[in-house]
Amino acid sequence: MVNKSIELAIALMGSQQKLADACGVKQPSVWAWLHGKKRVSAENAKRIEMATNGSVPAYLIRPDLSALFPNPNKAA
Repeated sequence: MVNKSIELAIALMGSQQKLADACGVKQPSVWAWLHGKKRVSAENAKRIEMATNGSVPAYLIRPDLSALFPNPNKAA
């Protein structure tokens, strides 16, 4: 199953390699995120958000970390 948030981030950045460079990881890590083989760390979720200028927010990448990345569209 493809991670839609990571797929969008890759599309916005232009390639898996460019997203990897923006996050300070190697391209195989991005492939693993995309295909659900590895979980994106909280730190990298924030890096992706910053690299995409907020187009892919961290709360979409890691919804399980709502204390760190609250969804602004959800009632508290």
